[in-house]
Amino acid sequence: MRLSQSLSMLLLAGASILSAQGQNNFDIIPKPSSITLATGAYHIPADLQVIVSTDFQEATQLLTEHPAIQSVSLEILKKNKKTPKEGFRIIKAVEGDNLSKNAYSIQIDETGLLLKAWDTPQLINGIYTLIQLGYLQADPSNIAFVTIVDEPRFAYRGLHLDVSRHFMPLSFVKKYIDVMAIYKFNNFHWHLTDGAGWRLEIKKYPELTQKAAWRTHTHWKDWWNNGRQYVAQGSPNASGGYYTQDEARELVHYAAQRGINVIPEIEMPGHSEEVLAVYPELSCSGKPYSQGEFCIGNEKTFEFLKNVLDEVLTIFPSQYIHIGGDEAEKKHWAACPKDQALMQKEGLKSVDELQSYAIKQMDVYLQSKGRKLIGWDEILQGGLTEGATVMSWRGEEGGINAANAGHDVIMTPSSHLYFDSYQTDPRTQPEAIGGYLTLDKVYSYNPIPAAIQEDKAKHILGAQANIWTEYVPTTEHVEYMVFPRALALSEVNWTKKEAKNWIDFHGRLQSHYKLLQDLNLNYYRPSFNVAYTATYDIDKNTNKITLSTEQRDSSQIRYTIDGSSPSIQSTPYTGPFELSSTGHINAAYFQDSIKIGPTLSFDIDIHRAIGKKVTYNTAWSGYPAQGDSTLTNGIMGGLSYHDGQWQGFTSPIDVVVDLERREEVHQVAMNFMQMIGPGVYMPGEMEVLLSDNGRTFRKVGTVVNDISDQDPKLIFKRFELKLNKVQQARYIKIKASNPKKGYLFTDEIIVY
Repeated sequence: MRLSQSLSMLLLAGASILSAQGQNNFDIIPKPSSITLATGAYHIPADLQVIVSTDFQEATQLLTEHPAIQSVSLEILKKNKKTPKEGFRIIKAVEGDNLSKNAYSIQIDETGLLLKAWDTPQLINGIYTLIQLGYLQADPSNIAFVTIVDEPRFAYRGLHLDVSRHFMPLSFVKKYIDVMAIYKFNNFHWHLTDGAGWRLEIKKYPELTQKAAWRTHTHWKDWWNNGRQYVAQGSPNASGGYYTQDEARELVHYAAQRGINVIPEIEMPGHSEEVLAVYPELSCSGKPYSQGEFCIGNEKTFEFLKNVLDEVLTIFPSQYIHIGGDEAEKKHWAACPKDQALMQKEGLKSVDELQSYAIKQMDVYLQSKGRKLIGWDEILQGGLTEGATVMSWRGEEGGINAANAGHDVIMTPSSHLYFDSYQTDPRTQPEAIGGYLTLDKVYSYNPIPAAIQEDKAKHILGAQANIWTEYVPTTEHVEYMVFPRALALSEVNWTKKEAKNWIDFHGRLQSHYKLLQDLNLNYYRPSFNVAYTATYDIDKNTNKITLSTEQRDSSQIRYTIDGSSPSIQSTPYTGPFELSSTGHINAAYFQDSIKIGPTLSFDIDIHRAIGKKVTYNTAWSGYPAQGDSTLTNGIMGGLSYHDGQWQGFTSPIDVVVDLERREEVHQVAMNFMQMIGPGVYMPGEMEVLLSDNGRTFRKVGTVVNDISDQDPKLIFKRFELKLNKVQQARYIKIKASNPKKGYLFTDEIIVY
């Protein structure tokens, strides 16, 4: 039977039979530990017969997700000593296999296919490698002879989904799980509760789903700006939804079959406006819509939270339970008699310690149930219990401190792993909460920072990306924001640091766009936009210009340096070039002689203030960029105020440039950006003053802002003052007002 089966699986001789393009494709993501190709190919029949070890029966059924396999029938192998020499075999590893406990191996040769692993999680990883390979081939039923040995760098490989701000149907969450499995994620963080809506049925507290799960407006932003009210299910304007406990159990089982653990998040003590709207007696004021934090001094708060968790624990077998713990507004506690009484009783000296007290109560409770608590890095405030795990999101510092103190950590810094950030030029994208996170920046992340003590690195369990959905209202938009950035994270978590290579990854990624299309994902398509960097060389007094796009072939860029519009006849971009004078560059991407991207237009300034000293009469705040040299280093800022060239001010700007000698001044300019979501605004006006001695200044002009402060898009403006009459001065003072009292960001003082 086995011999005839093996013969029926046509063993094609020679890789030449396979097409040169689209076949023999081993562009696997995440990159395996080792791949060794050989000559020949193996045919996988639609109705597959598998010889399988007893422990692996259920997981083997996942092979039906392979695009060439319609059905799987099993022949159970009870003892490895009787493993057949031919056929499609899925076998439990033994000591003689020299296989790491976390690894799997795949061997495809003239005898058939042999997949080995020690346990089910590793086996599932191997199966999804085969499934991915099926999607990558032009003919999924044929695969070249190969040996793959593979294992992950980190044990925790996570993706998050916020369903509070916008409810997502169960069918979509399953689809999300499907894609996670293909790319070897093994933890799904389900953000089920927050102020925008409670999404899980709790039988003891029916109003959580009868009212707290429903709000007056479909889109979070509309709801946020219009009263933030909840309404009863069935009301004409009710918008929202929730998962029944049976639906949640269904998802838990569905994910577990695919090797994915589901971690529920039940927010506490903050982000709980929806709970306190229907159970206001758990707030400090006793009134609905008055606060978002539970009253810690109220014993009924802990009774409620423990009752909720009791039901959560019956649904989710996950070792980890996430309790949030972030962004609690503590002013209510400072004024609440019940909270103050508890602080006095427990000897707590601050509201931070009061929050820590609450977290510890829940931690002890979860540990009594055999579970572990996870919280955002704010739970470090006031001290942690021994068993708590920290998710570090406000940068890496919280994770570093927690790991060095002996706590387990999951790294999820917003700088590299918040997928609600813009992923390309924000001016071309749907509105997002802010930030700027490109695919290559995700790929560059290393979850073990240099500041982690060597013997504490074991406490970094892995990394997770988060997708918060305030500005992501639909399932299609979730897909657009998460993919393909999640593929970059999959390799961050899986592949050894020394084996990672951005150019190699970007090349393999090209094969996965078809895979994402086959999965019907509305992924973010690579942009045709041209981007640039200009690096000023102070010794040569030149700017080196680098142009790029997200397309793989940058040679399709055409550019001009005289301000004219680019055409197919314009200079093709072949690599960085230098300019020794001021110029205006236009560039665009062409395909088949047709311009298919927008024209990038930017100035290159080689001006009189470069390298000159700047005196700050008002200091920068929060965003030092390059310190004192930022505003005269000749380098313009890019699309993000996180790029190290935009200097941030929360007060009006008042700075003075010393030209070192009297010079003719024709023109003075500064660039500013606006992105009102995170509170970045244009100045009201820019005023220019000149002086010969640095003490007495004469005003020579003002540029008034003409940009609306209501437009949510990213906007750049060059505030430029051209003097009607050339003047001489050594010192130039620039003052910029800050009427919105937000952030002012500027990158350079330009003087001609």
